[in-house]
Amino acid sequence: MTAGDDVIEVRNLRTAFGDHVVHDDLNLTVKRGEVLGLVGGSGTGKSVLLNTIIGLRKPDAGEIWFDGHRLGHMSGDERRILQSRWGVLFQSGALFSSLTVKENVLAPMREHLDLPKKLMGEIADMKIAMSGLAENAGPKFPAELSGGMKKRAGLARALALDPDMLFLDEPTAGLDPIGAAAFDELILDLKRTMGLTVFMVTHDLDSLYAICDRVAVLADRKCVAVAPLDELLQHDHPWIREYFHGPRGRAAGAARRV
Repeated sequence: MTAGDDVIEVRNLRTAFGDHVVHDDLNLTVKRGEVLGLVGGSGTGKSVLLNTIIGLRKPDAGEIWFDGHRLGHMSGDERRILQSRWGVLFQSGALFSSLTVKENVLAPMREHLDLPKKLMGEIADMKIAMSGLAENAGPKFPAELSGGMKKRAGLARALALDPDMLFLDEPTAGLDPIGAAAFDELILDLKRTMGLTVFMVTHDLDSLYAICDRVAVLADRKCVAVAPLDELLQHDHPWIREYFHGPRGRAAGAARRV
């Protein structure tokens, strides 16, 4: 399959918590090689959708397909192999607090790979460097890291298995503007050099303008629009108009045009 093919298909998805329906008949595709940004108001279930796609939550109805495989109808071994092809950066980094940065990066390799210990250590060092961390970050524990360093350490772990697909949950949340811009550039560079497909939950308008090929909008329990940003700006949905044409949206757009 080539760039532009649908690598993820979400079909007629329904998710609910008791009587509270979060998604109903939601459909979404992610194309191979793109950076897809997912936005929506508070409570629209952005992180819930990400967690459902990667299998941390079972959908109440509907199907999720990854590269032609229906995720709900796979054996444990098949799913484990498939999941080794993606990396996940959770909003908080979700690092193991009792492990060093290098040990965190080694964790998925020890679970999925049968390689000599020395070689895995060298790979872990390489991933740490790729994430933009200094060489001396490897022996540090998460409590010794700044917020930006934790994000990069989480990214290094997400890259440990050379994934095809990268899932990012609010990757720039909590970062200062300079740090957020640097993280955006890092993601874009990794996408180009590694041929990654990136699914990114974000509320960061600057990130949407800087690195996203398409943007999906969650509203009314569905994806009400999925399009390149220039096309999305013409959409007449009230939330889209308010979000992208409000003061912060106009400022982000103007900054990209400078």
